[in-house]
Amino acid sequence: MRRYVLPYLWPVISGVLIAALILLVLPEQLPNPFSQPASQAPTPVASQSSAAIEPSPNRPAPDIQQAAPLSRHQGPVSYSRAVEQAAPAVVNIYSSRIVERDQHPLMSDPFFQQFFDSQGDYTTSHQRMLSSLGSGVIVSADGYVLTNHHVINGADEIQVALRDGRETLAEVIGTDPESDLAVLRINLDDLPVIQLTDSADVAVGDVALAIGNPFGVGQTVTMGIISATGRNHLGLNAYEDFIQTDAAINPGNSGGALVNPEGAMVGINTAIFSRSGGSQGIGFAIPANLAHSILDELVTQGRVIRGWLGIEAQALSRELAASFGLQTPQGVIIAGVVSGGPAAEAGLEPGDVLLAVDGQPILDARTTMSDIASIPPGTSLPLTVVRSGERIKMTLEVGERPLPTTPLSQQTLRQRDT
Repeated sequence: MRRYVLPYLWPVISGVLIAALILLVLPEQLPNPFSQPASQAPTPVASQSSAAIEPSPNRPAPDIQQAAPLSRHQGPVSYSRAVEQAAPAVVNIYSSRIVERDQHPLMSDPFFQQFFDSQGDYTTSHQRMLSSLGSGVIVSADGYVLTNHHVINGADEIQVALRDGRETLAEVIGTDPESDLAVLRINLDDLPVIQLTDSADVAVGDVALAIGNPFGVGQTVTMGIISATGRNHLGLNAYEDFIQTDAAINPGNSGGALVNPEGAMVGINTAIFSRSGGSQGIGFAIPANLAHSILDELVTQGRVIRGWLGIEAQALSRELAASFGLQTPQGVIIAGVVSGGPAAEAGLEPGDVLLAVDGQPILDARTTMSDIASIPPGTSLPLTVVRSGERIKMTLEVGERPLPTTPLSQQTLRQRDT
């Protein structure tokens, strides 16, 4: 059988080899079974939205705002110039007071006295010095220093240490507990002075540097941004308009400077919110504009003169407003009237609802109090009140706010950073 198959097998094998050679060498010469004649090519289907994307010579191109390429030179890589300009004017403040410490009752017994120095007088109380650390800012060439009231409160002696190593005793020019500011004065030559900027121009997102003496380790600079402006209702001071920053503020930074990238002061570091006692990114500074105005009043008049009505106000809730016949909780309830004060002399009574002051509706009690504080004493001030469902207009003569006699609350003290 092999004799009959072989003659036919060799031609088949030769044909396959020739076909493979042609496919490898000349593939384009072979017809493509999958191609179609040009007359039979499929016609493209028109898109339903083709009319919407057809070019039109009358249609303007869309105005797309293209961001500029990111530049590595847009921001500074160092704030050393700002620190070099501002830091020499930031000082360390050491305040001390003498505390009378009574001796142990057994020390007055002659039997126990024989075991101690016979020359000592154990019948009198001992004195002990308490020191605290804080910061301050030199704001004028004639030696005026701004700091916080709580840094030097109750101090018998205040010592100021400059960055260049000089130290001197400071004189208290005046304090304002209600804004937590104090003004000192030192007598030295060639004092470095910080520049004050308009704090009304401070914007959220601005870079801020906090300079002070945290924990007594020495002058330290921290960086952050302005987190918020106009912070109030914090319960720290009677008059609040804080700049909030996340620049690290720690114990000892009180009274130090919050400066911008140009080295100008935008505020006085004052307090922090903290659960641990250290910085947690929520710090507060008194704006430079407010600090400047209080500085001027303390230097020229020895006190801060504020307008005063002599009332104790309570916020008006929606339920209380409805009980007084008011559709909206606008105004404040007069909960108390100071005897002999401006409100008492004008005829205001507890239970009245104060709706407007000088024609301006009261939307927030604390804001209204700040506005009244800026009115000079002796000014006639028109008021609108509701009494027994009836609206009454009266005029009050603004008085001068007396100095506070109550100390800061324990809650406020826990929020201070020194």
